[in-house]
Amino acid sequence: MPKFAANLSMLFTEQPFLDRFAAARQAGFDAVEFLFPYAYDPDQLNERLHRHQLQLVLHNMPPGDWQAGDRGMACDPRRAEEFRDGVQQAIDFATELGVDKLHCMAGIVPGGLAPERAHETLVDNLQYAADRCQAHGIKVLIEPINTYDIPGYFLNRSRQALDIIAACARPNIFLQYDIYHMQRMEGELANTIRACLPQIGHMQLADSPGRHEPGTGEINYRFLFQLLDQLGYQGWIGCEYNPLAGTTDGLGWLHSAPA
Repeated sequence: MPKFAANLSMLFTEQPFLDRFAAARQAGFDAVEFLFPYAYDPDQLNERLHRHQLQLVLHNMPPGDWQAGDRGMACDPRRAEEFRDGVQQAIDFATELGVDKLHCMAGIVPGGLAPERAHETLVDNLQYAADRCQAHGIKVLIEPINTYDIPGYFLNRSRQALDIIAACARPNIFLQYDIYHMQRMEGELANTIRACLPQIGHMQLADSPGRHEPGTGEINYRFLFQLLDQLGYQGWIGCEYNPLAGTTDGLGWLHSAPA
């Protein structure tokens, strides 16, 4: 059975953030991920991780002003300096927290910016981030995100992500494959996962429609979990979904996943 990490930005939200580590351990998770650590002191987070014997497998680079609608800035040529400052901040937190994967959000394309310029900017910024992260043994991940949930998001298909990775020509840039987002954008999940597997550094899940837990929508997760075992996927799968009811009440899928 694949290894699952609780996404603490979306699961156990019935509790304050710092209490969600205990909830994840109590629910049987060995690992966690979350969107952003920057509102907390790394010592606070490390204390929770160590107390509850949890591994932190992923967090994101700074996205800009999230409350104002930013969803990353890596494709925006006007914000290169801000992006580079964020790379250093992400590395500082990752090294403190023992994280070896950072997700770089491509961002929403600014109005009037040509797609070719957005692509060029993203490649340049990813090369910069990868070079800085390589010295710390950190992988940089890019994730296609569906344009229904985030209209205008630049990176939205698997093939596009693979082309960007190839253009960057850096050994530590990988694909973050979110099953929910790719079901919405392109479907053909099993064959795409099979084809992309050498480039996949992390996976995430939610069912569709609704972005709830597996078993609430149209995706055949039992089949996909068995496929990942057959393919030998060794990475984590982040549980990045909105529980349909309470988090704990919705974890039946986890305990019934094929062994």
